[in-house]
Amino acid sequence: MKIRAAVLDTMGKDRPYGNTRPLTVEELDLDPPGDGEALVEIKAAGLCHSDLSVIDGNRPRPTPMALGHESSGVVAELGPNVTGLSVGDHVVATLVPSCGHCVPCASGRPMLCEPGVVANTAGTLYSGGCALHRNGEDVHHHVGVSAFAEYAVMNRNSLVKVDRTVPLVEAAMFGCAVMTGVGAVINTAGAAPGSTVAVVGLGGVGLNAILGARLVGARRIVALDILDHKLALARQLGATDTFDAGEADCADAVRDATDGGVDYAIDTAGAGPALQTAWDITRRGGTTVTAGLPHPDTRLPVPAVTMVGEERTLKGSYGGSSVPVRDIPRYLELYRRGLLPVDGLLSERLSLDGINEGFDRLADGATIRQMVVF
Repeated sequence: MKIRAAVLDTMGKDRPYGNTRPLTVEELDLDPPGDGEALVEIKAAGLCHSDLSVIDGNRPRPTPMALGHESSGVVAELGPNVTGLSVGDHVVATLVPSCGHCVPCASGRPMLCEPGVVANTAGTLYSGGCALHRNGEDVHHHVGVSAFAEYAVMNRNSLVKVDRTVPLVEAAMFGCAVMTGVGAVINTAGAAPGSTVAVVGLGGVGLNAILGARLVGARRIVALDILDHKLALARQLGATDTFDAGEADCADAVRDATDGGVDYAIDTAGAGPALQTAWDITRRGGTTVTAGLPHPDTRLPVPAVTMVGEERTLKGSYGGSSVPVRDIPRYLELYRRGLLPVDGLLSERLSLDGINEGFDRLADGATIRQMVVF
């Protein structure tokens, strides 16, 4: 079938993207779903820093690539040997098509699925092939999803069935921003009720981490960013303290305000200085979690003796260390009960044709979550 999709041919183009147009919206050929795959009519797709990091070259991927991953849609067609889904079901896409039987999957860590990450790195579907084509040539898939498109073919294990009563625009955020931000606090950090939690970087993921800290009953929730409007929104969502991360004495100020630092510091900015700040504001015996995706060359200088002498922990969090089939439905239920008010993070709805300008706004920090709505 013929579909319209946003395709990246060259990484690292200069900004503004509204002028250089790194993404071109064009007609592609989409194969029907193969074995274990489903055709999904995309209803909403969020603009995320994980997409931006491919556009700007911080996370190199093979091109041409049809971008987009945080998404929701409706099952339009099923390939052979698909179970647990029917045509018409509402689904949310996930970041990794977990196999269910490799060592990480069998250990309850599907975001680290070994064949899934091989396919994602290669820019293919889980099968190893590409369902997207342009003039007879393959177009790569972004984490097996490629949701900036009218339709997408995905592996069954990239999809989580959700309740049809949840609005699909809001549901899309649960496939990345909510799952990653809330999961970083609950799953990776294991933040306890009454603890102190700091979040460095208040994009869509970071503000969901604020919501996650409120959800677990943190007694102090510290928000750090360089933009005033994001700090203000963090306060509305439950932050008890806010700090300008651009101030030279920011880390000292946080430590002073929290009696030596926080129990858990969550970096969601995907930049070396932000991770350094998160480390610097973590107390003795505390845990620093990084959920951002900085350039592969980024390094963190950590005094090794501190790890031992202060019993410090540094942990990575990919996709919130989530089990999507478990976490997405339960987070959606919390949303329906008013305990995860993520609809307050939706900034704008835009068409596919406005996607380059949307990524300019995202790069500027002028927006939280923009949704391409079909």
